[in-house]
Amino acid sequence: QVQLAESGGGSVQSGGSLRLSCVGSGFTFSHAVMSWYRQGSGWERELVAGNIGVTTTYADSVKGRSTYSRDDAKNTMYLQMDNLKPEDTGVYFCYANVGAKGYWGQGTQVTVSS
Repeated sequence: QVQLAESGGGSVQSGGSLRLSCVGSGFTFSHAVMSWYRQGSGWERELVAGNIGVTTTYADSVKGRSTYSRDDAKNTMYLQMDNLKPEDTGVYFCYANVGAKGYWGQGTQVTVSS
């Protein structure tokens, strides 16, 4: 079955950096559309970054501060986040679109203090 495992979250001060990872299994990773979402307390889940083919999309709130990448040989997707702000606090989820079906990971908590 499809499994997604996020890691790399933590608590940092404003201006700090984190690198999130998502390892996928149970599907052909290279064929999947992979994205990062986040959900802050009291907020709906929102797209942070994702790619389709060679096009990568970022939320306006993270543009210039975050870098999406993936290593299909390692079945892993990454999100490098720099110059973190308190408003980046939330649970970050890995999302995979596999054959028109969507799957979510359990999420990893990111907390940014001012």
